[in-house]
Amino acid sequence: MINLKIGQKIQLNVERLGINGEGIASYKGRLVFVPLALPKEEILAEITENARNFSRAKVIKINKKSKERVKPACPIYKDCGGCQLMHLSYQGQLDFKKDLLLQALQKYKPAGFRNYELRQTIGMENPTHYRNKLQYQVRRLTNGSIIAGLYKEGTHHLVNLENCLVTDEKTQEIANRFCQLAEQFNLPIYDERKVGGIRTLMIRRSQKTGEVQVNFVSSLPVVIQGNWVPNVDGNRNGKKIQPVRDFDRIITALTDEFTEIQAVAVNYHPKKSSEIYGDRTELVWGNAATITEGVLNYDFELSPRAFYQLNSRQAQVLYQEAVKAIGPKKTDRIIDAYCGVGTIGFALADRVKSVHGMDITPEAIFDARHNAKRLGLKNCHYEIGKAETIIPNWYKSGHRATGLIVDPPRVGLDDELLETIIHYQPEKMVYVSCNVSTLAKDLIILAQYYNVEYIQSVDMFPHTARTEAVVKLKLKSPEELKKVRNRTKFKSTGKRSIRKK
Repeated sequence: MINLKIGQKIQLNVERLGINGEGIASYKGRLVFVPLALPKEEILAEITENARNFSRAKVIKINKKSKERVKPACPIYKDCGGCQLMHLSYQGQLDFKKDLLLQALQKYKPAGFRNYELRQTIGMENPTHYRNKLQYQVRRLTNGSIIAGLYKEGTHHLVNLENCLVTDEKTQEIANRFCQLAEQFNLPIYDERKVGGIRTLMIRRSQKTGEVQVNFVSSLPVVIQGNWVPNVDGNRNGKKIQPVRDFDRIITALTDEFTEIQAVAVNYHPKKSSEIYGDRTELVWGNAATITEGVLNYDFELSPRAFYQLNSRQAQVLYQEAVKAIGPKKTDRIIDAYCGVGTIGFALADRVKSVHGMDITPEAIFDARHNAKRLGLKNCHYEIGKAETIIPNWYKSGHRATGLIVDPPRVGLDDELLETIIHYQPEKMVYVSCNVSTLAKDLIILAQYYNVEYIQSVDMFPHTARTEAVVKLKLKSPEELKKVRNRTKFKSTGKRSIRKK
């Protein structure tokens, strides 16, 4: 295979887009990945990195442009890295996200994948300002100014975001005002090498009510009305802690100016780690930590740490597709694994006999229980813990599920949960995926026991290389399952493998 040198310039014909939205080309048998390049383009590229089986390059000149290329609307698009596809037409993005599924299936080859029905990606009418949650790192520059934004990909350089085109406009406005106030009051700002202070700003806005929730992550306690929040020992490793003062004044200024703010919380995160949140979150302003959001035909409340889809408008579409795929019946007993605050289960509650959900995040389950009670849903039951532990306990107590909904994080289903699903085999299942690669891996196991009736992708994150998908699965017939049992056995090794007997 040919060796390419860093800095070498080569002519490339781009063939398709990869899973991160980069162009993929082949140069004398070697794969080359080129960010910002599009299929059917002829480009001059410069090699920037070499790995064992591929190279990376950057675009020097586009000799022949794709018809789908558009001018990015964002002036800092290339620096930020939060969006990867703003140079591709929106219809082109939707086509790519369907192709993403196909690429993942072709790579992992779950049973029968060539016959899966891949439906066209459902997009948005207006794919801008859709993110209901802003989560920015906060830093002080050498000139004293304070910025909030995202790290440039692969670096520790923070890109200031003052007018993000995919973020809700009101949350962006509040973030900008906070930075101004933090400068005005000389607020301590976190620097992992030197000082402690405010490190992360989270702002979430309800599409249904317009209510806003603000959560500050701080490496130091903050002073509220003379009291430390949280109330911690004033010494750390033999050194006296200096808390963040003047915080009342910033909260008062923000809440006076933005009447949409209903709750302000502080999360205490003193450790030097890449995790965004610490273990302790306390409400410091407002009557309740929650805000009210709505989806389909019901409302629910969200705590600062509870998960909810970042795109409220497309969440309507996603949950409609999940409900459609499960095909609810009055006799159904549904298990909602990774239930979060209960959103999908609530959409089913009045159409089925019962909904049982679980999640490992206590705040999410507290919200789910509260929301179910507030909605008068007496057939909903929620527990804190892992699905692979709770589901067997439910079965031992006599609960038999007819349907299962899973909406896992990007890492996909835990091997123990896969084994649990295969052991109990509910007759129908819906898999809501936010990562096509882990979905395809999980289908290696699931497709041995379930027929994949279709996969419907939903564009939850326009202008990025990410997509969500709803997979409708139906348990195979007894005759088909007998053949599977005679041929294979699931082995939980962490590699999602099927072992021959």
